Amino acid sequence: MKAMIVRENGPLSNLQLEEVDDPVAGPGQVVIDIKACSVNFADSLMVEGTYQVKPPKPFSPGLEVSGYVAELGDGVAGFKVGDKVQALTNWGGFAEKIAVPVDALLKVPEEMPHADVASFVVAYGTSHVALDYRARLKPGEWLVVTGAGGGVGLTAVEIGHLMGARVIALAGDDDKLEVARSKGAEFTVNYKDEDVRERLREITDGQGVNVVYDAVGGDIFQACFRAMAPEGRILVIGFASGNIPQVPANHLLVKNIELIGFYWGAYKEFKNQILVDSAKQLLGWYQEGKIKPHISKTFPLEQTVDAIRALRDRKSSGKVVVLIGDDA
Repeated sequence: MKAMIVRENGPLSNLQLEEVDDPVAGPGQVVIDIKACSVNFADSLMVEGTYQVKPPKPFSPGLEVSGYVAELGDGVAGFKVGDKVQALTNWGGFAEKIAVPVDALLKVPEEMPHADVASFVVAYGTSHVALDYRARLKPGEWLVVTGAGGGVGLTAVEIGHLMGARVIALAGDDDKLEVARSKGAEFTVNYKDEDVRERLREITDGQGVNVVYDAVGGDIFQACFRAMAPEGRILVIGFASGNIPQVPANHLLVKNIELIGFYWGAYKEFKNQILVDSAKQLLGWYQEGKIKPHISKTFPLEQTVDAIRALRDRKSSGKVVVLIGDDA
């Protein structure tokens, strides 16, 4: 099969298309014929060797795939060859096939396009579990989403709006903010042109914001933090700016603010039922037409490096997806 392979960590140019052996389904595993794999910031970090998960080399990045069950290993129940599935992979998704444990699979509706399937679970799951389970977002609360034009940020706008919050979207590009408005943002702030702290206080009539969903970090985090209401909750999702903010503990104390770290993948290890319940809720919303992934760019397998760069360099809004095979 063909796969994008990393043999040595380093720049994205180290990711090369190669012919490798087909995977075989071991006990409790299935082999998937992959039709789509979405791009995440983790893919770039994995190639560089700076991600918290470090696969043994050689490896292929790629965290979430859509495809069809092609082979069943011993002891597998509940699935059959030909089932359309979504799978969460620690790595290995930028390839024509992959072997995964059966508990990594989720059956999906046949009518759901592969690009939507591959874009769905991590981005929507991150926002849903963070806002609902961790931040306890309530209807009518002010929700700020930083990096609102990105694949994860845009789902936070969409889910926050669906949960009844008043959503303020932050981004550095007016076109991305327009997309955020289409997903339910009531207000938008371009942090390149506006004073974020003052604008948030103005929008909320001086009350401050209740929940901040921050995937950017740096100065944007600090500005949002200073515009929070008493008993506000700030979710630390990621650091797209490359700047990890520091928070004086006494500032948390003054307004009784909660600082909440959130890594969606950790729940796979110690509270997987949270993710299962979230996925069921999200698929229900999708089938009801309440949510739909915004996919701005697609690339073929051999252009995976370009796909990762488009996301890393913020040249896209929403999700970027690699399509694999002629019938993807």
